Amino acid sequence: MVFAAFGIYPLIYALQLSFMRWRGAGAAHWVGVDNYLYLLTSPDFWASLGNSAVMWLLIVPIQVVAGLGGAVLLANARLRLRGFFRVAFIAPFVTPLVAMAQVWIVVFDQDYGLINYALNLVGLPDVGWLTSTTWSKPTLALLFLWKTTGFAIIILLAGLQAVPGGVYEAASLDGASRWRQFWSITVPLVRRSMAFLVVIQTLAVFQMFAEPFVVTEGGPYGSTTTAGLYLYDHITASDLGTGAANSFLLVLLVFGLSLISVRLLRPKDEVS
Repeated sequence: MVFAAFGIYPLIYALQLSFMRWRGAGAAHWVGVDNYLYLLTSPDFWASLGNSAVMWLLIVPIQVVAGLGGAVLLANARLRLRGFFRVAFIAPFVTPLVAMAQVWIVVFDQDYGLINYALNLVGLPDVGWLTSTTWSKPTLALLFLWKTTGFAIIILLAGLQAVPGGVYEAASLDGASRWRQFWSITVPLVRRSMAFLVVIQTLAVFQMFAEPFVVTEGGPYGSTTTAGLYLYDHITASDLGTGAANSFLLVLLVFGLSLISVRLLRPKDEVS
């Protein structure tokens, strides 16, 4: 009953709303697929998807590699201060995002930021990290990576700890090097965890809202208006029907990307 009230009913209502024009007050008017046609022919909608796709390319592949490297490092029982490193990696993930975003604004400010100050010390010119279309997306991607890579390490570390230690011992007795063990044992056996991470982070990237909203407000020139921020713009404009249609298009897109990711990363013995 609770799931129906807070899960199924809102989903059905949002789907119905996506075929209507409603401003939050008064009667809703049925418009059929007009909301979907408006979005599919809107340059702003496709631009927001393009921005999110670029952010995905800047974030997810790097996070999978960095997360796996960090997980392998922390899985080593001989690593000194292993507990300290685990806390250090997860600390940004549990830190409020708004606070971290404010730090990002200060550090990457073009006129007074710490990064440009360091560049000036070595004779390099200022960079508009948050004010240029070239650097705004990589700067936001770096914030997202700093915030969530600890979560990625936890997911992949859990997958690593499920690997039987005897597999590595047998490989060592057969003369396999550490590098060979990594590619032939570690990577194949954590593919499920990697696929799960890719799906979760794909959803997070295409929902990204707080980072561009606080740091760049979607600028400069719309270069950081992500799919999540574009959806928010419809809500604030009280265009709830178009916003609902936008959300369902995002659901279909993320679902398709997730299926592709799972298929590419699933273990070879499961490939038909």
